[in-house]
Amino acid sequence: MSTESRKIRLIMDLRNAGVTDTRVLAAIERVPRETFIEEAFIDQAYANQALPIHCGQTISQPLVVGLMTQALETNDRHKVLEVGTGSGYQAAILAKLTRRVYTVERHRDLMAQAEERFKTLKLHNITTMVGDGYKGWPAQAPFERILVTAAARIVPPELVAQLSDEGGIMVLPVGDAADLQQEVIRVRKDGKQFTSERLFPVRFVPLVQGVPSERET
Repeated sequence: MSTESRKIRLIMDLRNAGVTDTRVLAAIERVPRETFIEEAFIDQAYANQALPIHCGQTISQPLVVGLMTQALETNDRHKVLEVGTGSGYQAAILAKLTRRVYTVERHRDLMAQAEERFKTLKLHNITTMVGDGYKGWPAQAPFERILVTAAARIVPPELVAQLSDEGGIMVLPVGDAADLQQEVIRVRKDGKQFTSERLFPVRFVPLVQGVPSERET
């Protein structure tokens, strides 16, 4: 089966599984997932499954990317913070849907690889930083949308503080990575008040505080 045929089948599978936002589906169709996959797994680029990348991390299952992106309710005027750049795939999807993406990654090697992919794909509306995702990006706050791609034990208050008071939305997995009890939560902020709702179960790597030393990256 050709790459294009696999991509079309994936888009159909995502639609059937609940990703109904046509903008999100179009963004997934336009971003070449094979660019973000390790060479050993290139034949699985359009399989609906998570795949390993460097530093013990993963590139998320396309269905999870689609559902979380859809839950974020983005438009082309939004400034978005992504916590956990990883391969860069999710940031690339967001870049097709929003005005600007600010993405934070704690692993320097992962960020360097992601930045090269962004250049290759001419994604000029992504700004990167190596840093502690728990702390977000205070200098660029507030953000209309925040997406977290690793599981926090609780909703980080530092990130809620950086969410726009005027209808800001944050989507993130919450739960204990050890017992695999995680759910995607959507937080809506109105003024200084916020509400949260549970969306669906997931399995993500844990959101880790701090930045690794040079020896660990």
